[in-house]
Amino acid sequence: MSHATLSGAEFKKQLRAGAPKMGLFINSHSPTVAEQLAHSGYDWLLIDTQHGPMGYERLSAMLCAVSSGGAKSLVRVAGFQDRGGIQQALDLGADGVLVPYINSAEEARQAVSCARYPTAGTRSVYFPQRSMNKAGLLGYAGKANENIIVALQVETASCIEHIAEIAAVPGVDILFLGQNDLCMSMGLYEKYEFPHMYTSPELGEATRALVEAAQKNQVILGLFLFGTSRVGEFLEKGFTFISIGNDLHHVLTQSTAYVLDMERIAREKGKSWTRHPTALI
Repeated sequence: MSHATLSGAEFKKQLRAGAPKMGLFINSHSPTVAEQLAHSGYDWLLIDTQHGPMGYERLSAMLCAVSSGGAKSLVRVAGFQDRGGIQQALDLGADGVLVPYINSAEEARQAVSCARYPTAGTRSVYFPQRSMNKAGLLGYAGKANENIIVALQVETASCIEHIAEIAAVPGVDILFLGQNDLCMSMGLYEKYEFPHMYTSPELGEATRALVEAAQKNQVILGLFLFGTSRVGEFLEKGFTFISIGNDLHHVLTQSTAYVLDMERIAREKGKSWTRHPTALI
């Protein structure tokens, strides 16, 4: 069974049981790229409307593209106050949302409320919508509160300070660690030379507090990484919902690998060819 046909409730049950689900962020506004990656073997794809240049119409096409493959779909919205973004993402068929910049339990409650139908939340009901095309109004809405994935981003010092209360908010499925922003919020970019902030005792202690709070409340642990070098480490810590970067980073790293290889081949053959400078090399 592909993850596309797996219910959201079962998907979350497997994650809570320790089964890893690996994914990727989509930051280009390309339905074509989204479709190809949906067929690449990832368990889930997240369309990043917080940092990507896609509006609702392009988001609609991208979610259709993801649904053609075997991956679950999520959308990162603007924040807990982005009721319109959460509504559109879910009505357009996303399996869940990632809500960034959560700082308190009250903000967590507002995010959950926007994604849940009454009486558990305040999501608006409307028919017909793509989300209801297969199961119908009652078939979809009746089980949406258990199937929709609500992930909250842990990326500020304030979030860590209040992590015990945030993790205890009913309806929070995933607490998703964003190390880059968390390091910045904690002042670690100023204290440490790159990349030592990522292995600093301060970040280690913040991560420990997150893990403890999530496990106490049976909340799934998620994480954004660039590349695979630390995947094993975080699997051992109990993280099961892991991204290893985004589509643009994949393009950049793979093209860089080819460029470096061609530079080597040219040098071995006595030819002069040097790459243009890039963000990575």
